[in-house]
Amino acid sequence: MKFRDLLNGWPVLRQLTRGDGRALGDTAMTARSRSLEPRTKSADAVVKSICPYCAVGCGQEVHVRDGRILDIEGDPDSPISRGRLCPKGAATFQLVTGTQRVQQVLYRRPGGTEWEPIPLEEAMDRVAERVKRTRDATFEMTDAKGDRVRRTLGLAHLGGATLDNEENYLLKKLFSALGVVQVENQARI
Repeated sequence: MKFRDLLNGWPVLRQLTRGDGRALGDTAMTARSRSLEPRTKSADAVVKSICPYCAVGCGQEVHVRDGRILDIEGDPDSPISRGRLCPKGAATFQLVTGTQRVQQVLYRRPGGTEWEPIPLEEAMDRVAERVKRTRDATFEMTDAKGDRVRRTLGLAHLGGATLDNEENYLLKKLFSALGVVQVENQARI
């Protein structure tokens, strides 16, 4: 490569010779930057979703290729957010794909001081067994006046802001079917 070609390839010289001192034109572009494409361009599908954080319901577009998430962006068709996301919503991609995310269930035994990983199936069985035991021990068919109540006051549920509307709906249905009357959502508090 000749020195002159090398010099002409320098963006600063192109800016000066073409009068583009603020680098707002194509003079600041290099061959590499001209060939760059957004990673979302290679997506097989764009799936509409809802941000999992605060329950406002901001729309998201999930870009997927070969069954893996490439990127998550705001949905410009969303009447709520019109394509804009708050900092937490904009970081949804890291929530889903981050390497620092815990992939196991951590359990601390009663009286224990250390967390230990246990399989998800074992954790689910423990939770189900404890919910059933508590419900059976505290279920009331009638109250003190004899009115039919079919409830348990031994269980309560507080939903999290990272759950979407569908998950909260299903949880409300589940806990209502169990007779749990203290069901609330963190995003509303």
